[in-house]
Amino acid sequence: MVVFRLGRIRTPQGPGMVLLLPFIDSFQRVDLRTRAFNVPPCKLASKDGAVLSVGADVQFRIWDPVLSVMAVKDLNTATRMTAQNAMTKALLKRPLREIQQEKLKISDQLLLEINDVTRAWGLEVDRVELAVEAVLQPPQDGPAGSSLDSTLQQLALHFLGGGVSSVAGGALPPGPADTLEMVSEVEPPASHCSAGPSPKPPVAEGLLTALQPFLSDALVSQVGACYQFNVGLPSGSQSTYFLDLTSGQGKVGHGVPDDTPDVVVELAEADLRALLCRELRPLGAYMSGRLKVKGDLAVVMKLEAVLRAMK
Repeated sequence: MVVFRLGRIRTPQGPGMVLLLPFIDSFQRVDLRTRAFNVPPCKLASKDGAVLSVGADVQFRIWDPVLSVMAVKDLNTATRMTAQNAMTKALLKRPLREIQQEKLKISDQLLLEINDVTRAWGLEVDRVELAVEAVLQPPQDGPAGSSLDSTLQQLALHFLGGGVSSVAGGALPPGPADTLEMVSEVEPPASHCSAGPSPKPPVAEGLLTALQPFLSDALVSQVGACYQFNVGLPSGSQSTYFLDLTSGQGKVGHGVPDDTPDVVVELAEADLRALLCRELRPLGAYMSGRLKVKGDLAVVMKLEAVLRAMK
């Protein structure tokens, strides 16, 4: 029992009978037995692009009751968040095969990383066991690597309102020029297609243009920020796009926004495609170093609302 007398902490009392002065002493009980909790399974993207559902079981005990009361307000919540963040950082740096084959080694590393934080709170983690629940998507270089192209093709069909047979057969429905350019980028290349006289625009331009039908007043009121995307192209050059969700129904386009952006995001074209297809989350991309942010990170995390609207 940790006792406070007139707001000042005293030496821990008990176990057994403890004498308290009414209206002067206050106390807090501390359980020194070993306890356990589980990190709920969450979706993570590994280094090679695989999406998997991973959880963990953690056992811990309090070794210093005074520190556990004085150092942190909600010990259970803080420990859970520390364990989940350590697990996320550790798995984002590894390919799927290494995660599956070296679960014990990763668990030992998580144990050390969590203890580095929690020892200052008077808490020590005794055991961490990593649990890979399921592999939701194989690595990008695996046999299912073409699933991204099929997802983009379905996205283009949604905008055009056409049938599957029209695009699968190679005939594009009539429509505006920018719509045709977008479809030509997202459908798989065919050997019988004739090359046009003018070069195709970058894939990122078609993908960002695809955001336009999903913009709305509700999305603007929910996000309320302006983004500038510096997208690295495979050729080594860089293209700039903007997503303005500060007024009206929002707008997206090529170049820099009219006003100063709230944040500037730098990423590769392939990572942008993975974000818009919901194969990569903004937080996972940032923690793995695939997304660089200049500005408030909390504003960047609001992009999750845009991705949910596209879903």
